[in-house]
Amino acid sequence: MTLTQYALTFLHQPYRWGGSNPLTGFDCSGFILELLKAFGIEPFRDGTAQDIYAYFKTNGLQTGVGEGSFCFYGKNSSSISHIAYMINKAQVIEAGSGDSTTTTLERAKEQGACIRIRPFNHRKDIVEIIRPDYSEWVSTSWGVSI
Repeated sequence: MTLTQYALTFLHQPYRWGGSNPLTGFDCSGFILELLKAFGIEPFRDGTAQDIYAYFKTNGLQTGVGEGSFCFYGKNSSSISHIAYMINKAQVIEAGSGDSTTTTLERAKEQGACIRIRPFNHRKDIVEIIRPDYSEWVSTSWGVSI
């Protein structure tokens, strides 16, 4: 199974502010950390979109936009507020449409907040796209690929 295939298994799961659990919901960073952990990439136990940006900006960076890249959104590189995973050169999968009030399944349904696919440029506050060098963590001999 690829990282993208794994990400797609969460499509339509509810958004939950601060969420990092497949059974109770994810926020944007919780979703990304779940994807990374499933493939043995665990730079830290918990973190925000800003933390993930800071980590990948200095560790394992590759150039290139497309499947496996992360899109970071916010005011600037010091104020990252959202992260999404690129499933191809045009689209991301993200935990979106929620906010700090999205703490229950009922609230997520009201807001339409869930794991969803969108064009990577659906937000106008894109700061940077980073593609990690996954070979640093993932061995193809395990049958795992990005």
